[in-house]
Amino acid sequence: MPTLKKKSDFFETAEGLEIARALREMDADNAFSTIASYSANAAVYPDNLIPFVDKHMNYLKQHQNVNPVHYLSNLRLMTKIKVKLS
Repeated sequence: MPTLKKKSDFFETAEGLEIARALREMDADNAFSTIASYSANAAVYPDNLIPFVDKHMNYLKQHQNVNPVHYLSNLRLMTKIKVKLS
């Protein structure tokens, strides 16, 4: 998949759409911390908050050498909400 990502239309391919779907699933799942982040681009985000999915899709578009499968795996680990068992 990483070689396909170098194409400009990668995010319109089946693999690109699968990545977007996985990010949307994470965003909808309460087991992950997926709050919106600050964005200085008020023209695109008037409330200055960039949604979780947009933030990570933009990152993958800008960093074409990143393996999206590994990125999603690490993102799941970093955003997973841990529950303390007493």
